[in-house]
Amino acid sequence: MTVRSWLYVPGDRPDRFAKAVATGAGAVVLDLEDAVAPAGKDDARAAVVDWLAGPREDVQVWVRVNTGQRGADDVAAVARGARLTGVVLPKASSRALLERVHDQLLAAEAATGRAPCSLGVSPLVESAAGVLAAPALAGGPRVRCLQLGEVDLAADLGVVPGPDGAELLLARSSVVLASAAAGIAPPPAAVSTQFRDLAAFEAETRRLAALGFRGRACIHPAQVEVVERVCRPTAEDVATARDVLARLEASPGVAVGADGKLLDEAVARQARATLGLA
Repeated sequence: MTVRSWLYVPGDRPDRFAKAVATGAGAVVLDLEDAVAPAGKDDARAAVVDWLAGPREDVQVWVRVNTGQRGADDVAAVARGARLTGVVLPKASSRALLERVHDQLLAAEAATGRAPCSLGVSPLVESAAGVLAAPALAGGPRVRCLQLGEVDLAADLGVVPGPDGAELLLARSSVVLASAAAGIAPPPAAVSTQFRDLAAFEAETRRLAALGFRGRACIHPAQVEVVERVCRPTAEDVATARDVLARLEASPGVAVGADGKLLDEAVARQARATLGLA
């Protein structure tokens, strides 16, 4: 699952749904949780369910549901939508939640003729308990990728992240590590409220990409282009990867790269990953 940009859209703004799809984002997330005031949640759910009934889109369409019983009702309501790719589960911290949602989605798939487990799940890690449970969450049923909610996480930890986010480094790396160990897609980095200073947003996104994040959640269409550009390998990266694989094919086992350094299977894995991301 190669999705670089995840554009979140308030679920109570159906006028923005089609516009979000047209931004070039890899995934659109219709948000029924934090982006919607309590008084508007029923209307937002109805709007999302109505829109999901339309023909499928070329981009992935996810829904961030609520927690607790409202969240269970959200899942039941949206699961039959033809446009739905999967659900984002906020405040995820236990495997039990994934099991319950799995059963709900399985029933919806059977009712609509979808293949079993065709709908995905993306747990959103937003607490200390969620970080510690990241390995269990990453290995849960239907999990396509983990996501990180850093605002809630910082509040739970009682920290105020500085410019480089060092206070959240352990949590960030834990989510990346758990994803790699489980063999699922690398996580997208957390959202940033910085959508006016795109240069600062780009610099931060590059730092997060260096930590192993292979995309980023966005809250404004202007951020999408930055994420797509930063997280897609450049033409030079692709050429280098192809050269590495060609040299190893010509000299199996160990070869010498254009820079004079030794090449082996570990380098080849990185090259294949680069081509896959491209």
